[in-house]
Amino acid sequence: MAEPDDVMPEMLVEAHREPFDYRDGSGVDFEPYPQFQSEAETAEWWQAWTGNPAVDGAEFRVFGQDGSGGLAAFWLVRGGRPVVQQPVVFLGSEGETGVVAGDVDGYLWLLAGGFGPCEAMMYPHHEHEPCVDARLTQIAERWAPSGRQAASEVITSAREEFPNFSEIVRSQCR
Repeated sequence: MAEPDDVMPEMLVEAHREPFDYRDGSGVDFEPYPQFQSEAETAEWWQAWTGNPAVDGAEFRVFGQDGSGGLAAFWLVRGGRPVVQQPVVFLGSEGETGVVAGDVDGYLWLLAGGFGPCEAMMYPHHEHEPCVDARLTQIAERWAPSGRQAASEVITSAREEFPNFSEIVRSQCR
């Protein structure tokens, strides 16, 4: 049975169960939320982030943040599809934007490859030293066996599929 789009998908609950290893700045800087950020919190954040009181961020399901306050979210751009089939994006605290995975399968393989949303958005211009994570690899193998990709492939294919994400975001900023 499919989960409603306001319920954290089971595979994310499992993947996010253990804390990510920050490794003094060379690891993964990511703090997942136990549930999606509420619509009201998302609207408040999106209006502040864009400087635009006319937008509400309803196209995002925020599920975590990095240490500086940048947010990871599903971008609900594929009409009528469940949240797990939507791309994963990162919106940084300093205005950085990027699509980091094409869907939850890609996101799981991104995590398995030692990348969090922020590190994927900054790839390849980041001092991040990815370490393959055996636990997350097992989770990705179980939930997304046919979607296996290296993290660099996940990032590249997501950017190619959604090359205009940053421009779309900037169009909402004031």
